[in-house]
Amino acid sequence: MDEARTFRVAAAQFEVGRNRKENLAACIRGIDAAAEQGAILVVLPEFCNHLSWYDDRDQALAASCRPEDDFLAPVAERAAHHGIYVKLHVTLASGPHDAERITAASLLYGPDGALIGTADKQVLMGSENDHLDPATEAGPVVDTRLGPVGLYSCMEGVIPEVTRGLAVRGAHLLLNSLNSFALDEASLHIPVRAAENRVWVIAANKVGPLLPADRIDAISAAMGVPPEALDGAGESQIVAPDGTVVAKGPRRGEAVVVADIRPAAAADKRRMDGTDAFAVRRPALYRPIVSPPVPAPAFAGIRAERVEAAVVRPSGSGRPALDDAARLVRSAAGRGASLIVLPELFWHAGGVLSDPRRATEDAQNVLRALRTALEGSAAHLALTLPLPAGHAGVLLDRDGPVLTQHQLHDSVRHRGWGKAGGAEALLTHDTPWGRVAVVLGDDAVQPETLRLAALMGVDTAAVCLGATEPWELSLGLPERAAENRMNLVAAGHTGGAIHALPVEFGLWRSRHAVFDGTISTPAITAAGPGLTLAHVHPRQAENRLVSRATDLVDGRPWKLADALVAPRPGAPEPAPLAHPHPGQ
Repeated sequence: MDEARTFRVAAAQFEVGRNRKENLAACIRGIDAAAEQGAILVVLPEFCNHLSWYDDRDQALAASCRPEDDFLAPVAERAAHHGIYVKLHVTLASGPHDAERITAASLLYGPDGALIGTADKQVLMGSENDHLDPATEAGPVVDTRLGPVGLYSCMEGVIPEVTRGLAVRGAHLLLNSLNSFALDEASLHIPVRAAENRVWVIAANKVGPLLPADRIDAISAAMGVPPEALDGAGESQIVAPDGTVVAKGPRRGEAVVVADIRPAAAADKRRMDGTDAFAVRRPALYRPIVSPPVPAPAFAGIRAERVEAAVVRPSGSGRPALDDAARLVRSAAGRGASLIVLPELFWHAGGVLSDPRRATEDAQNVLRALRTALEGSAAHLALTLPLPAGHAGVLLDRDGPVLTQHQLHDSVRHRGWGKAGGAEALLTHDTPWGRVAVVLGDDAVQPETLRLAALMGVDTAAVCLGATEPWELSLGLPERAAENRMNLVAAGHTGGAIHALPVEFGLWRSRHAVFDGTISTPAITAAGPGLTLAHVHPRQAENRLVSRATDLVDGRPWKLADALVAPRPGAPEPAPLAHPHPGQ
């Protein structure tokens, strides 16, 4: 494929009801409108054939499509008529009559009208579990004129495994069909999958009611949600590999959004310091993610409902930065902070060691000054240090280090002075109020890192950031908190934030909470220079049900995620882990 070539792509949003003919007409309108605007590919919303609400399995079966039926055949014909790719999503019945399966299926039709790719939904949400069957195999990466393409839908983008698997298998474009009223799909879950995987994402959502008209009032009352909040959230969008939304539809109303994209840009996985984010992945470390869910090691106490957290961003570099940090840490501890976080190598500009020859002396001076600042307090302080064995995060209390976490993933900017990555495990520490992990900035970029922390029962992560790209602060960290149900306290040289788990979470909330349109976005307190304080909620990490029968962590499609642990082509076979499951 010509690396400089651009293609026009589209996402269509429209309303879907119970009338099959009207739903098909909406699909055809979307395809025609995209073609009229010159698009070579169009993505349609999830469940185009029927509302995703059924009284029983028989009704779901009756509404489902079958290969080349009166719903699918016209869509294929329209793709061929315009000579474009069409990504459709429907419920699909298949198999022998006495053992029919009903799946939520993404279907990709080629410019000749042939079906060239099918991916059944791996992660069903809420009532979808009542009448639909999950995928039994991972969806394909499909070769097209635009490049390699992956298919997914809605809930599969609220957690990281499906999109990550497609990206590491080589997809440059990810096509997402949605059936969602959640406002944080457009603001967070859609664009982050582009940025963290450095791929293009084309996402189409619905508008209009997502539930039967005769049920909306009862359902909204039961959920404590205004009826209008149960309409599809629209805002279909096209997202570049850096997380920039290059085209977005309106919140309401039928629309087609288009953009000219260069798919080959997704082949470049380099971060701003030159690190290839995919080349430094550690597949052997991720084995617990693709293993059967097991309980995390028990937390001996009772997690606190609320504790104070602090981000400290000192000014300057060298000794002035250390003095300022000690002053701010002392202030945070005196104001009741239980967890305090400093940027990566905070006394060096940009978190890059300026004089490797003084690394050991630097580390000793920093530890001495900060231990003194913690005297008389019960606070824990997270920072990173240049240790003889390499770059490491340290969790410190008034008596000294209680945890030393060496960097897991390699990075170009730390190679000049020591080992930049290669630690064999993510470690945790139990405080009186909750379980903590210290995560270095180059590790936080990889979604697998904080997924491992969630599997180990971490409720609060201290993230020490160095040089960051814009998406890491605006999308990456909020998503890590949301998808893992974990508080994040992040400090960086150019920014930071305290991400607190909301007390009211998911689709089913108490009547005391006003529904804000989001399902899992954390409460974010941005951290400016100096000292920032905010509460986090460790106990909330115990609730991971975003909807009925939909656990954000244990509900991951672990059986179908082998791509996450497959060795990179040409890489040596990794040694087996000594402890393949968390807690063993």
